Amino acid sequence: MRHYFIVNPTSGPCDCTPQVEKALEGFRGQFDYEIYVTKGPGDATRFVREMCEKSQEQMRFYACGGDGTLNEVVNGAALQKHAAVGCFPCGSGNDFVKYYGGKAFFSDIGAVMAGQERAIDVMRVNDKYCVNVANAGFESKVADRMARFRRFSFFTSQRAYYPAIVLTLFDGMHNKCRITADGEKIFDGDMLLCTMANGEYEGGSFRAAPRASVCDGLIEVCAVKSLSILKVPKAIGIYQKGGHLDSDYLKPYITYRRARSVIVEADAPFLMALDGEIHCGQRFAIDIVPGGLNFVVPHGAVHADDEASAVQEQAV
Repeated sequence: MRHYFIVNPTSGPCDCTPQVEKALEGFRGQFDYEIYVTKGPGDATRFVREMCEKSQEQMRFYACGGDGTLNEVVNGAALQKHAAVGCFPCGSGNDFVKYYGGKAFFSDIGAVMAGQERAIDVMRVNDKYCVNVANAGFESKVADRMARFRRFSFFTSQRAYYPAIVLTLFDGMHNKCRITADGEKIFDGDMLLCTMANGEYEGGSFRAAPRASVCDGLIEVCAVKSLSILKVPKAIGIYQKGGHLDSDYLKPYITYRRARSVIVEADAPFLMALDGEIHCGQRFAIDIVPGGLNFVVPHGAVHADDEASAVQEQAV
């Protein structure tokens, strides 16, 4: 098996290439690996796709960067049965890996390379793929601002999130859209935000989808009506901890569904963030692809999904 480490030199506060090279020094001769440094936006997807087309041998691609780098690698490897995606987090935001215990598990490169491959779901959004969260409205505008802030070395993911929220309070509180889930219209009007999730976390520490599972064949859909700016601070606190789906305070504002397909559309172009990557359009069709991605879970990392699967296997 060949291991490819896809390094995004512009992810995070500095080029992580030396960090990756140093981490791999002790594995020379033990693994067949290659480091590829991306040359610009979209290059990781192109490289992964070309490698998958050239050979049918088993291969792994490790995203060395943040969630944006992981998104690009996923878009190259999705639906490729002979390819698996791993992560060596060294970017400014690493939200998806929190599903499997967080950055600490994925920062041990030996544990990552010795990790087990799991078939997980992936979301297809128009002609793109998304492994963690797709969102529209307030959050997509926040993500757009975060991306701009992170051009400055001072701003890590969490440092960028809060000032981005404050600025978006002035222009992101009201978003007109229509949402259809599995053919049923569930929202039509003035929306604060809408999240379609496969993973649990976004924005560094916000548990946007506390009931999410990456192997249930369903999308977590949560739409929030526009609310008074005076209610926002308390709402953010509840949302950050993942309590919004069970909150009496937010119950009048929340529409929640699990669905296999979702359509979000509006009369004017709007922003949709796919794992933090910004896209603009008037209609986004989101479908879940069960088992559409082979993901490498580091040795020692575990999620409740894995424990449940192990119990089922033992029962059989």
